[in-house]
Amino acid sequence: MAFRILRACGALAGPRVSFNIPKTGVQRGFPENQCLLETINERTPVTSFVREVSFFNEYPADHLWKSATHVSNAGRKRGRAKSRRVIKNLNRGQIIGVGKKNMLWPGLNAPILRGKELVYQQKLPENLEYEKKIFAARDAIVKKRRVKLSPLERGWTGAKPGGRSIGPPDPIGEENFEGFDTRILEYKLVSVMTGNMGRKRRVSTMVITGNGNGLVGFALGKAPEGRAALKMAKNRAAMKLMYINRYKEHTVFHDFFCQFGKTKIFVSKKAEGYGLVCHRAIKTCCEIVGIKNLYAKVEGSHRLQHIIKAFFVGLLQQKSHEQLAEEKQLHLVEFRAENGNYPVVVASPSIVRKPEEIPSTEVLDFTQYVMDGRVVYKKKKFPPFYTRDLSWTIRLRKTAYLRNKEEVRTRLYAEHGELRSFLSDKYPEAKGPIFSEMRKKWLEAQQKEE
Repeated sequence: MAFRILRACGALAGPRVSFNIPKTGVQRGFPENQCLLETINERTPVTSFVREVSFFNEYPADHLWKSATHVSNAGRKRGRAKSRRVIKNLNRGQIIGVGKKNMLWPGLNAPILRGKELVYQQKLPENLEYEKKIFAARDAIVKKRRVKLSPLERGWTGAKPGGRSIGPPDPIGEENFEGFDTRILEYKLVSVMTGNMGRKRRVSTMVITGNGNGLVGFALGKAPEGRAALKMAKNRAAMKLMYINRYKEHTVFHDFFCQFGKTKIFVSKKAEGYGLVCHRAIKTCCEIVGIKNLYAKVEGSHRLQHIIKAFFVGLLQQKSHEQLAEEKQLHLVEFRAENGNYPVVVASPSIVRKPEEIPSTEVLDFTQYVMDGRVVYKKKKFPPFYTRDLSWTIRLRKTAYLRNKEEVRTRLYAEHGELRSFLSDKYPEAKGPIFSEMRKKWLEAQQKEE
């Protein structure tokens, strides 16, 4: 009875070790244990029933990696997915039958017959580089080298796609869009909650394309993947082209004010060589349009889509000089600082009004007319704090004889090629010294040529 209870307990407890004892030489009532052990050791093969299933080999590798690297949707929004572990394929580089112990297994990693000879299991010399090769094979795919972009291809920042170039639009029929370039203005992830699909996420992109010669178009594209969204937006922008008029192919015709939503932009016309001093999105648009000199001040909301739309509303609403002259029926005169503010007539109407036809209440100031009566607020520049000190007054007195000396010297070199006085024609000895050896050699060479 006791024997049966023990057997039952062993069955309930799980796997057990049992002995297969032959009937010959063994009886139930053996008094000597030694005889039983000798019989078992000599004739009985020991069999073991072990449970080989556990958590590590019951689930696939993807399931195990997910338990260590999974990040919730809330965690992804907070940026926790950036620092998660990199998933590695631990089977990469391994060969069936080859392990740390370098063994030859017939039928597994070696043929059973080699010619007419039977291949037996044997131990081969140790392979010291086995683990190094496996680790190198695992890390070769995991380590992704970051694509190094040139400074001109990085866009606004090195990590985000804003401002980067993605090439010309795709051809449409016979039109190949030669000379066009497309820039990314906005690239963001948007989501919407649906009743049957749950939270649906898409990538929203806004791009601008143009040829740098006045022809430009911008559009918005949304798709589940970023590349598809960029391609959609790029091709949409190619179908919404518009032409922007420019003054002498480098700036706008006049100052203007534009607004979209709560975004307000004050744009100022600038001379050649000034450059683009404005918001980075407006600067990208100007490069695509072909505008090289501009100043723009953004006020109110800095939402990027509103900035782009407001800027193009202002570009399309600007008027040429001929249109302004026809509206006012007056000559349009320009004063340029590089010409010494000499008045130059840039446009004339077909019918010119006489002075007595102009009412006294009419606005004749060009800036107020194009800005629709708006005045751009400019912060007053106060003198530096040190100008109120007595020491600054003393310094000005001591350096009074050096004031504008550098500017006068530069002007004399530009006009006469040397330092001279207004009495130099009458008295040749009234000339300044030559401080530069190179200039001395140049003057000597000029004298020899004469």
